[in-house]
Amino acid sequence: MKAYIALIKKEARENWRTYKTPLLVAVFILFGVISPLFAKLMPEILKQLATTGVKITLPPPTALDSWAQFFKNMRQMGLLVLVILFSGTVATEFTRGTLINLLTKGLPRRTVILAKFTMTTVLWTSAYALSVAITTAYTAYYWTMPTYHHLILTFSGPWLFGLLLISLLILGGICFTTTIGSLLTCGGAVILMTLINIVPTWQASNPLTLITQNLALLTGKLAVGDFWPAALVAVGAIVISLGSSIIIFDRRAI
Repeated sequence: MKAYIALIKKEARENWRTYKTPLLVAVFILFGVISPLFAKLMPEILKQLATTGVKITLPPPTALDSWAQFFKNMRQMGLLVLVILFSGTVATEFTRGTLINLLTKGLPRRTVILAKFTMTTVLWTSAYALSVAITTAYTAYYWTMPTYHHLILTFSGPWLFGLLLISLLILGGICFTTTIGSLLTCGGAVILMTLINIVPTWQASNPLTLITQNLALLTGKLAVGDFWPAALVAVGAIVISLGSSIIIFDRRAI
């Protein structure tokens, strides 16, 4: 346990010194601010972009437009920022050889994997929760908040998908020992999920549901039971990815 805590502190220091922590927090604060603001200003922006003689009529923006923009930002940019910032979380240890001394002194290799996953999860959870809180505050300021459904499950979707991406980055780093390998593993998994999503009968259990159906769940158009299969598959994939990382790392020569 002492080694585990020491490694977490080491990860925390390195993430701060390499500006990963402040960058992640800053980007997600920005998402929290611009999501409701962009939804509020979108009708005016479209009016300004309209060509002469073309009239654009849009309904007044609502709180749901703000959340639609938030989930879109998370899906298109937020998760991408997470992947880019932490793509080298394992690969850099191999290139710099920083683990050799620790491992030769008897540090369990699984402790390295678990500490990296824990620290990255803490940063991702903190940044995501902060972004949700800021979006909630600004949305409540601009609009009257409607009745929402399944709040915890709705906002847990992108968070859980982020954990899945983190576990895939670690697996890719262990398998290929390069940042490119981590990115290719993560990107390949997302492409595979996108292809699987083409089959209608497989969509319900596809982890992509966690980041594509949030608004439907929030408005009650999607039942909780329609969301659970994807969540369970994502949890299973995380466990398999971390377990595989530990097994492969135990057998890899440093």
